[in-house]
Amino acid sequence: MLIIPAIDIIDGKCVRLRKGDYTQTIFYDLSPTDQAKKFEQMGYKYLHLVDLDGAKNGKPQNLKVLENICLNTNLIVDFGGGIRVCEDVSQIINLGASQVNLGTILLSKPELGSELMGKFGSERLIAAIDCEKLKVKTHGWTENSNQDIFSTIEAIKNLGFLNFTVTDISKDGMMLGPAFELYQNILKQFPDIRLRASGGVSSEYDIEILKILNLESVIVGKMLYEMKTEVIRTKSE
Repeated sequence: MLIIPAIDIIDGKCVRLRKGDYTQTIFYDLSPTDQAKKFEQMGYKYLHLVDLDGAKNGKPQNLKVLENICLNTNLIVDFGGGIRVCEDVSQIINLGASQVNLGTILLSKPELGSELMGKFGSERLIAAIDCEKLKVKTHGWTENSNQDIFSTIEAIKNLGFLNFTVTDISKDGMMLGPAFELYQNILKQFPDIRLRASGGVSSEYDIEILKILNLESVIVGKMLYEMKTEVIRTKSE
């Protein structure tokens, strides 16, 4: 199971949120590019890069950060946040991202999701779904939808998506453990998808449990910023 460090960006700076709340933002000293270099020096090969300004505003705002990281590291980057049109996906890939995370657009314009799948293929695209109490939230976690996580995954899967990142917002940034039961239930219903866990990881024990549950990978954020241990042994298994 891959362990993928995360960098969330607001105003060009590294941040972490608590439960997706923009009023509870923690800023970190290193620039996103320097933080990405640090992750690479620690031995990580992948990076999950989220443009929180873009997610909130509906248009990528930190593409220069993406470009700088891709130019200055060898990390394999997936990027998301505010992607609403086909041109955004093309630009993000041209700037060096290997994969693009799509969220709100897949709910608001599923026909565009189908078009993007036809143009870029399932290996390039990730469905990034954020939920709270099993209800999906959109627009950078700021808006509620009336769709539950399971029907949403089914609808997006029917568009041809294989890669899914699911974040339980109540766990995000809290370091109190991931949503194990949620992931177990998702994989029970959709055993053929590639599922990434996101939110709440606080220890190597959490990661071992996710591995046992047969997740494809796990995204780790706050733990890597704030804990003493710099290297997680299972990062590339």
